[in-house]
Amino acid sequence: MSQPKKRVYNFTEGSKEQKDLLGGKGANLAEMTGIGLPVPKGFTITTEACLEYLDSKKLLPELVKEIEEHIARLENETGKKFADEENPLLVSVRSGSKFSMPGMMDTILNLGLNHQSVEIFARKTENPVFAYDCYRRLIQMFGDVVKGVDKNIFEEALTLYKAAQGYSSDIEMKAEDWKEIVQQFTTIYLKEVGENFPQDPSEQLYAAVEAVFTSWNNPRAVTYRRIHEISDKLGTAVNIQEMVFGNTGGNSGTGVAFTRNPATGEAGVFGEFLLNAQGEDVVAGIRTPRPIQELKQDQPAIYMQFEKICHQLEAHYQDMQDIEFTIEEGKLFILQTRNGKRTAKAAFKIATQMAEDGVISKEESMKRLTPSMITQLLHPVFDEQMLAESKSVAKGLPASPGAASGRVYFHAQDAQKAHAAGQKVILLRTETSPEDIEGMVVSEAIVTSRGGMTSHAAVVARGMGVCCVVGCEQLTINEKLKQAYDGTHTINEGDLLSVDGTTGKIYRGEIKLDKTQDLELLVKVLRWASQIGNMQVRANAETVEDIRAALEFGASGIGLARTEHMFFGKERILEMRKMFLSEDQVQRKQSLETLKAFQKKDFAEILSLTEGMPCTIRLLDPPLHEFMPKTKEEYEQVADACGQTVDFIMQRGKDLEEFNPMLGHRGCRLAITYPEIYEMQVEAIMEAALELVKTGKQVKPEIMIPLVAEEKELTYLKKALEDKIQLVFEKHQMKIAYKIGAMLEIPRACLTADQLATSAQFFSFGTNDLTQLTYGFSRDDSVKFLPDYIDKGILEDDPFQHLDQKGVGSLMQTAIALVKPQHKDISFGVCGEVGGDPDSVSFLQKIGLDYVSCSPYRVPAVLLTVAQMSIE
Repeated sequence: MSQPKKRVYNFTEGSKEQKDLLGGKGANLAEMTGIGLPVPKGFTITTEACLEYLDSKKLLPELVKEIEEHIARLENETGKKFADEENPLLVSVRSGSKFSMPGMMDTILNLGLNHQSVEIFARKTENPVFAYDCYRRLIQMFGDVVKGVDKNIFEEALTLYKAAQGYSSDIEMKAEDWKEIVQQFTTIYLKEVGENFPQDPSEQLYAAVEAVFTSWNNPRAVTYRRIHEISDKLGTAVNIQEMVFGNTGGNSGTGVAFTRNPATGEAGVFGEFLLNAQGEDVVAGIRTPRPIQELKQDQPAIYMQFEKICHQLEAHYQDMQDIEFTIEEGKLFILQTRNGKRTAKAAFKIATQMAEDGVISKEESMKRLTPSMITQLLHPVFDEQMLAESKSVAKGLPASPGAASGRVYFHAQDAQKAHAAGQKVILLRTETSPEDIEGMVVSEAIVTSRGGMTSHAAVVARGMGVCCVVGCEQLTINEKLKQAYDGTHTINEGDLLSVDGTTGKIYRGEIKLDKTQDLELLVKVLRWASQIGNMQVRANAETVEDIRAALEFGASGIGLARTEHMFFGKERILEMRKMFLSEDQVQRKQSLETLKAFQKKDFAEILSLTEGMPCTIRLLDPPLHEFMPKTKEEYEQVADACGQTVDFIMQRGKDLEEFNPMLGHRGCRLAITYPEIYEMQVEAIMEAALELVKTGKQVKPEIMIPLVAEEKELTYLKKALEDKIQLVFEKHQMKIAYKIGAMLEIPRACLTADQLATSAQFFSFGTNDLTQLTYGFSRDDSVKFLPDYIDKGILEDDPFQHLDQKGVGSLMQTAIALVKPQHKDISFGVCGEVGGDPDSVSFLQKIGLDYVSCSPYRVPAVLLTVAQMSIE
């Protein structure tokens, strides 16, 4: 005969491994009971019982019977009686899911008191002040958390009463005062709830249990679970525990402490306590708590016992603990322990210190850190107090994390001038283009009213590690008037703004930065992660600064050097415009020679910095419109440089206009029309590489052809490039190893990857365009409707930020499956934005990629993710 299902566990029956069943709080209470700590007796109703209740909308008779049996057991253990007026058993009721979760039901203390038992309780304890204070707390807590009465209504009544009596704090209240407050609270309860406060302790108990179960699905809890990806199917446990009282007088108290400083990670007991108080008083802000170290003077024996328990718990759980305690008449009780929440800085300090002390392994230390912690360490954040007091005026997409304050400028040239004059600058644009780069590099933050997470502003800012918010459509920007409007106020040039690139929020005025970041521990952790991870992490970078940053963070090479980003400067972009807009072949050749000199210098720097590492250089892939002049003044500059009329050059520009530039004359299509561009680039790459080899350096150039859709495109271009490379080798009378590969960013390319593999030596998925073309979404314009898709549950995430595994992921898997069996030497990588998304990286590792490549400042988070995946 099978055993009946068990829904209630005594604290003597469970362990810390049973968090799924008993919740985190219940499992830890059972564990502490098991190792002999002074824990008040009690029992836990399981998470399974919660799910049963949510399904049936009632407490099952079997559960009620088990609760009654455990109440009877608790009565025998304590010598007190529940629902007894002579020697009442009072209990606390607390929720406790597997994960610590704001939004769940708050604690109810002193449950079991009523109008009669409170008088007995006052006589028995010879402390009527204490007894009636406990009863008014029960009415207030029960009204708040079980019946939904605004607790401020109770607090206002108490505040008015104290003011009328001339009391400055609760401690001055006498027994008659608390009796009066009990009457007032009882009246408030009746008025707000429409019924009298329940006098039957069993009625109180079951109503509290149902409130805990119901709180699992309250809006705050549901939202928190969605944000933190916690399953709705876990349920919450209920912990029912004998009351111990910290408010019986000066020999009692309550407190909360950590075994280490949660802000810095420094070892040593850190916390606060209050004498003559119950647990809620420490965090309520009504009285100012005292530092835990002062307990040593008041009650030295208790402090020594507590300090010893702190060391015992940290050693037992092998992590920093957050501990709640109560002292009742000189006796210490431990009410709760859990892994303490901590800042990113503290998390790194604790994890590395415990690993170096041999308490945990390096692998375990990796598992305790998160990519978001790395983001906090790498990028400045606003002072929490100032941020809490500030109201945002607009919100866009958080394109590049960090925080910055500065004065607003609407043009790159103005931003440059202001920076040169010593100002901190915020560049505010409708959208950015390559010409804005000189203003972007001097800006503390970049904000655009248009564009998505893969827009020009977003990509460039992430590469530079600059705070950036894009697609902020709440801002109406008029660059001509040098003004923006946030819906309420006008923002003028020179006004102070603060930008939070982690949340996408924009604030008026200056918010101080928290400058406590320490990267020394981060570098140490990244070194460990590089040793553990089994997939390479490269960087998307082409400037000296970005490459150096990426390599310092542990990147194993460059997975994407975007050559179109190398033509941002005024001199270079002018030559590009001359090349495209002039019909004179001689002039076009001269422009290419000038550009080749620039390119050769660029490639020499890149290959030198990445000595001995793979360096993937993507040949030119500009949507043509990005290189075209935007203003009449710019057309005049090109006309003057070409010796042509402005009308002629403007007509040429008009001839090259496209209805959809992102699907137009770009990538390998540009090279089919203008083969001399790619030939110039490979000549510059190889000449730079050969010169470096002559100096003794090792170089590994990988040349990537973008936007390939058809096998014949690749074979045609590869032959042309190899012919040019061969001429370079013959001229210099030496050869080096190199690779030519293709970017897979068109669905057709993924579906015919086996055909492309006859020519390609490597593949890299360009997931930005692959996502765009798979969904048919414009990655810049989708910002207008994707939030609605996500809010309405049509899409779970923005597919440009988190890889669409079902659609785009399937195309990638298809390409790998088509190629790998016959061409094991062909490597696969990812260089789109999802290569820097930790959630996507775990999938990419599973499908067999050799490497991922991402923006330099996303390398650390990805290294950690890869290490964690490798450990699992």
